[in-house]
Amino acid sequence: MTVHDAVQETLSRHSDFAYCEQIIRKSSQSFYSAFSLLPRFKAQCVFAIYAFCRGADDAVDRHLSAPRLDDLEAKLCALFSDGAPDGPVFRALQAVREVFPLEKQPFLDMIAGQRRDLNFTQPRNQEELDRYCYEVAGSVGLMLLPVLSARTAELKQAAVGLGTAMQLTNILRDVGEDERMGRIYFPESAMAEAGYSAENLKRGVIDSAFLRLWESQAERAERLYDAFEAKSGLLDDDARPATLAALRLYRGILNAVRNNNYRCFDRRAYLAADERSRILRQLLPQMPDADEEEALV
Repeated sequence: MTVHDAVQETLSRHSDFAYCEQIIRKSSQSFYSAFSLLPRFKAQCVFAIYAFCRGADDAVDRHLSAPRLDDLEAKLCALFSDGAPDGPVFRALQAVREVFPLEKQPFLDMIAGQRRDLNFTQPRNQEELDRYCYEVAGSVGLMLLPVLSARTAELKQAAVGLGTAMQLTNILRDVGEDERMGRIYFPESAMAEAGYSAENLKRGVIDSAFLRLWESQAERAERLYDAFEAKSGLLDDDARPATLAALRLYRGILNAVRNNNYRCFDRRAYLAADERSRILRQLLPQMPDADEEEALV
C-alpha cells in the first residue's frame, strides 16, 4: 500500500476517527485546539493516539481498574502483532500504523506508568519522578513523533522532554486534587530540600517553602519547554505550528497558577480564553488544510 492509498483509507474510516476526535474534544480543549491546526489527516492520527492514552488514564483515575489496563495491553499487543484491531480506537490506530512508523514500546511504557498510579508510592528523588513522567507523558511524545516529524531520531530526546514538561505542569496544577487521591508527586528529597512537609501539603499550606518546592519543578519544566522550542525546526513544516501551540498553551498553565497566587490546592488553573486565542492566532499556519475554525473555538 502506498502512502497516498493509506492516507485515503485513513480518511475514509470516518466513524472510528470521529469517535477518537470526540474523546479529545471533550477531554482536553488545549490539545484539541492546538492539534486542529494540523492538516486534517495528521490531526486525526494525533486524536487516535490521544484516545488510546485517555483510555489508559481513565482506567486508573476513573475506574481504579488493573483489568482495564490488562485489556488495553492485550489489544495493543494484538494490534502490533498484526491481529484484527478491536474497537474504534484500535481500528483508528491500525490506520495510523499504515501511514506512520509507530513503535510499540512507548505505548507499553504508558501502560506501565499508569500501573504505577494504581500502586502509588511517592517518588523518593528527582530520578524516580522523571521516570514516572517519562512513562505517562514522555512516552506520548514518542508516540506522536512519527506523525509530527520525519526526523524522529534527532528529536527523540526533545520529544520525551516535552512530554515530561507537560506532566510536570499537570502535577503543579493539580497538587490538591492529587493529594486527595492519596498521591504526592513532589519527590521526598525535593520536599526536604525546600523545607516543606507532607503534613503541610495535606493541609494546603502555601508559604515560602511551598513556593520554593513548586518553582523548583516549574523551572525544570520551563527548561524542557525551551529545549524543545530550540529543536522545533526539526518538525515537519505542517506540524510545527500545532506542536508549538500545544507547548505554549500548556506552558501557559504555569503562569496561570502563579497568577492565582499558587492556589493549586482548591482550584484548577486554566489559560484565559483570550490568551489561548492569542497563542493560536499567532501560530496559525498559512495553509489551506489547517482547521482554523476548529482551532479557535
